[in-house]
Order: sequence, then structure tokens, then C-alpha cells
Amino acid sequence: MNAMTEEEVIRLSQATCDALSDEDDGLKREVLTHAGNRWSLGIVHTLGVEGKLRHAEIGRRLAGITQRMLTRSLRQLERDGLIARCDHGEVPPRVDYELTPLGRSFLVRMVPLWTWLLEHAEDFRAARVRFDQV
Repeated sequence: MNAMTEEEVIRLSQATCDALSDEDDGLKREVLTHAGNRWSLGIVHTLGVEGKLRHAEIGRRLAGITQRMLTRSLRQLERDGLIARCDHGEVPPRVDYELTPLGRSFLVRMVPLWTWLLEHAEDFRAARVRFDQV
């Protein structure tokens, strides 16, 4: 299969956006807003690399996240089907989190974007300097 040109990708993107219902467009925006935030991306990455982890273990791997933000992010990712929560029904409570197949698919598609961002970090910094000088 041949790679698409930039113009073909842009046309496909526009056709996809044109075909979205208002409901689907709203869903897309909601999922991207919270799944693409700093903490959610960190959680998805951590679970993708480390595998199944408990709440506290995830928190230890994400420097600076509060318990409240970790819990909120985990719940939203679970609601969207990107992670699964497994309550073992034990005392004391033991709950694990892991990526779902949908979450793994999301992570795999995010890696090229992260790579591109890192490759162009200096371009972004230079553009910001030029903008701020105006």
C-alpha cells in the first residue's frame, strides 16, 4: 500500500470531518480533550509500558500528579474505554488498572505524534521567540 501524500491526507481529513454528525463531533472533542491532557497521556503511556498497575503505583510514576487528579483521570479514561479497572474484592482493597485494546490502539497512534513533536521542539521554541518579539 502506498503512503498518502500530504494533500490526500488533508482531503481525507476534511471528508471525515464533513461526515461527522454533531453527536460524533462532540464525542471526538470530549475524548480528545481529556484523553489528550498531560495526566491522561502519562497514565496511558505508563500502563502501556509497565502493564497492569495499582492506583498508587501509577501515581508514583507520574511526578507531580495529585491523588484527586489521578483518580479523576483514571475514571475518565475508564469511562471512555481506554483503561480497565479490576477490583479484586479483597480486604484490604486491591484495584488494578490496565490498558484495554482501545487504549493500546490510542497509545500506538500517539507515539508518532510525540516523536514528531520532539523532532520539532526547536522549531516550536524558535517560533515562540519570534512571536514574542513582535
